[in-house]
Amino acid sequence: MIKQERAVHTRRYLIRAAADAFERHGYAQATLSAISRQAGVSTGALHFHFANKAQLAKAVESAAAESLGQMVREADEQAEYALQALIRASHELLGMLSADTVFRAGFQLNFDRAWRVAADLGRQWQASVGRFVDDAVRAGDVRDDVQADTVTAIVVSQTLGLGLLGLRDVRWCSPHHLDAFWALVLPRVAAPHRMVDPSAGHTPAVARDGP
Repeated sequence: MIKQERAVHTRRYLIRAAADAFERHGYAQATLSAISRQAGVSTGALHFHFANKAQLAKAVESAAAESLGQMVREADEQAEYALQALIRASHELLGMLSADTVFRAGFQLNFDRAWRVAADLGRQWQASVGRFVDDAVRAGDVRDDVQADTVTAIVVSQTLGLGLLGLRDVRWCSPHHLDAFWALVLPRVAAPHRMVDPSAGHTPAVARDGP
């Protein structure tokens, strides 16, 4: 049991170290020796868990995808209705990009030309936004003259755009930018009885326990 726990912790340390290396240097320039040193393990221990750098990159993306899925589920559970859940999830997305190294590195790998994407986090987020919008439409919380696909495209492009900018300058992930976006968009999208406070989705930005 102790050995199994040690193996789980070692794998976690390696994923975090790899995420930091990919974020700092990019996939091509990150080295296994540097990753093993940062994780505090031997290269032999690294190869016990991951055969090569590509497996580490896949693990980072997979961990980010898992965190994204968990975040979306929690936003859905904590909100009273879909538009509120969408706003909460959008704030959580940028909060995690600013606070969680593995999550941030997963997205950065998605935009790294030297890496062949294994888990498309952008598409995952787009699908989640689309579900929230569709739920809001079915509930009658969206104006009749608004197209669901248009709302999804606008929300995805704005949130991922801020997130991409935030990979270089974390200030772009500030709640202020999303508040301004939602303040502009909600009056045009939400049905009158479902106007939501655009700052209602604010939650503390903390790194998750995973990868």
